[in-house]
Order: sequence, then C-alpha cells, then structure tokens
Amino acid sequence: MKKVLLVLAVAVLAFSACKAKETPAQGAAAGPSKLVVWSFTDEVGGLVNDYYKPAHPEVTVEYSMTPTEQFPSKLDPVLASGQGTPDIFALEDAFVRKYVESGLLLDLTDIYEANKSKLLAYPAEVGSYEGRVYGMSWQATPGAMFYRRSLAKKYLGTDDPAQVQAYFSSQQKFLETAALLKDKSGGACVVVSSLGDLYRPFASSRKDPWVVNDKLVIDPAMEAYMEICKTLHDRGWEGRVGAWSEGWFAGMQGVLKDEQGKAVEVFSYFLPTWGLHYVLKTNAPDTAGDWAMTPGPYPYRWGGTWIGAWKNTKNAAAAKELIRYLTTDDDFLEAYAKKSGDLVSNMVVVERIKDSYSEPFLGGQNHYAEFAEMAKGVDGKLTQGTDQAVEGLFNEALNAYVNGEKSKEAALADFRAQAASQLSL
Repeated sequence: MKKVLLVLAVAVLAFSACKAKETPAQGAAAGPSKLVVWSFTDEVGGLVNDYYKPAHPEVTVEYSMTPTEQFPSKLDPVLASGQGTPDIFALEDAFVRKYVESGLLLDLTDIYEANKSKLLAYPAEVGSYEGRVYGMSWQATPGAMFYRRSLAKKYLGTDDPAQVQAYFSSQQKFLETAALLKDKSGGACVVVSSLGDLYRPFASSRKDPWVVNDKLVIDPAMEAYMEICKTLHDRGWEGRVGAWSEGWFAGMQGVLKDEQGKAVEVFSYFLPTWGLHYVLKTNAPDTAGDWAMTPGPYPYRWGGTWIGAWKNTKNAAAAKELIRYLTTDDDFLEAYAKKSGDLVSNMVVVERIKDSYSEPFLGGQNHYAEFAEMAKGVDGKLTQGTDQAVEGLFNEALNAYVNGEKSKEAALADFRAQAASQLSL
C-alpha cells in the first residue's frame, strides 16, 4: 500500500511540474494582448482592421494616424526618449531609410530569411542596413513609361507595347525616338512634358549610390542624364513644364499649349503603379483606352510604404507577427491584392493572380503582369537616407546647366562644394 501511495505521489508531482512548465509556454505563444501602431496613412489602418485583427482576435491594436508631413516630427522625439513609443510604425519611401539606418528599429532579418524565397528583392533591400533587415513592405511600386496609343500609331506606326518598347529600350534609343517624334509631327509632339519625369528611371541606372564610404559619388549615369536633359531642352523635345504643374496635367488631357498658344502633343509620362490609378485615371478620364505601358529605358521604382518596429518594444513577438502577416502571408496578400489591385511583394501570390487582369484605361493591357515583370529589375540597394538632400542639390545643378546658367563642369563643381559644406560629403 505504501508503495502504491508513493507512486501516486510521484505521479502527481510530475504532472504538476509539467503543467507548471506548460503554462508559461502557452502564455508566450499567445503573446501580448496589445500593440500600438502609428501610421501616416489610413492604408495601414485598413490592413490592420480588415485583415490582421480578424485573423488575430486575441490582440488589441491601438491605431493612430498622423499626416505625412507631421509624422517624422511626432515619431522622432518618442524614439529618442523611449517614452510613449509605438510598437510598430509605418515608414514612407521619403524617410524610410532615415529610420532603417538609425539603429532604433527592431531586427526583422529572421522574418525575411524565413520568407525571402517568395519575396521580391528590392523592398527588403530598401529596408536593409549593414546586412540586417529593419523594414519590410507588403507592396511593390515599380515604374513604367505610359504612352498615348494614338500618338504611337500616328508617328511610330504601331501602338503595340512590345514594338513601342524597341523605340525606347536604351537612352540612345530614347533620344533618337524623341527626335523622330518631333520631326514626324512637324514640331508638335514631345516625348515628355517635363524633364522631371526622367529623374527616377535614369537615376535607377546607376551602379553606385550617391554616398560610398561617406564620400559623394557622381555616377557616370547622372552625368549622362544631365546631357540628355540638356539635349531635350535645347532641341525642344520636351514640353518645358514642371512636374505636377498645371501644364503637366494638361499634357495628360491633350490640351497643353506652348508659349505661343500652339498645341503640344505629349507622347508619354513616367509613373509608378499608383500613378496609373491616382494620376492618369483621375486627371485624364476622357483619354481612357488611349494609353498603354512599356518599361522604357531603365527599371525604376517610385514610392511605397514600409513597416518597422521599435527595437525596445516589450511586445517584440507580437510586433514581428503583425509585420510577418502583413508583408509575407500568402492568404492575406492574395485576398488583399484581389480587392485592392495593389501589386504585392509576395511573388507566389503575384504568380497566382497576375494573368487575370485587363485594364480598360490601357486598352485592355494587363498592367499587373507588366508591373510584376518590371519590379524584378529594380535595385533597392541604391536607396540611402541622404538621398533627398543630395538629390535636391543635384537638381539645382542640373537646372543651372539645362537653363544655360552654368557649364556642366561649373554646375557639378558647385554641387560637390554644396554637398561638402551642407552634408559633410
């Protein structure tokens, strides 16, 4: 009898010990019950409310939205002090690298490594610093060359995207075709309305970023870009209006006029994924069906939103799960892509759905499949936190050269001097 009681006692103690070990593990698996999320756009709020929360009912999300221009000034002080800091925050393309390079973000490399085989490379390249991933994105925003089908037929003899691409497949072909359009139209047709359209595609052709080993680098591609802009301007092969100006939008609508009141035909616009839906469709609805898209001379990207987390968050596991879900989960991203039309960065999902699209605004062309292919050529490693500041100074130099105020050599010398004095480069 004593032996039986002893065996029972040992069994009870063992059972109790097992339960004691199981309880913390189960609690850890369930994770924290609350996450604080900040964003500069309601887009993230929609993803959280419509998809993440229904799939994670055990987590409470406190969401806050601040306008883009005010967002960094709200986020910076709390990150610096560690007081009132959100667990997760959205990062816009214009300032994502500032935070990725700050040392203040949670390392997400494990999430990326577990999913990289199905993810587009460039979003993670933008979100990486010194070999570690700190920001990830659910979307991709490659750019294309959108052109008017009627003008292509009129001056190139075809509006087929593959055949039109042959006219713009390199920077030399681009210049040759700009001359051809001007000649065949009797001076009426320009290749672009604004030189500003060309910065992103031509900057994307660089081999080196602006800063290497803390020193300014002027890649040969940027000097070539200066010459292209000068040629287009001097020979009247561009519309001489500013990007996002009244004239820029007028060109989309087919109502741009030059200084003498003569009609100007604008052949193309360089815009990203969102440019189709929120720029062309919105501002030139009467031209629906008369557009098509092609890659143009270089792959490039424009815009996008990344997600990061504070490195000292007490909710690291839950924060990583939210980021993993929004940036890699197959089922969520397929449902989201089908509903929104957004090009997602999960290429498994893209391959599943890309052949189901036909865009009436583009004369039935499958924009989704085209963008998916263009995104593969984008190099995210060129993106740096100093880009905006350096680009601002470079564009000053470019404009001085294009407008005949300085020689190219003098403009570049001033650019170098300004980068040294203002940015310590």
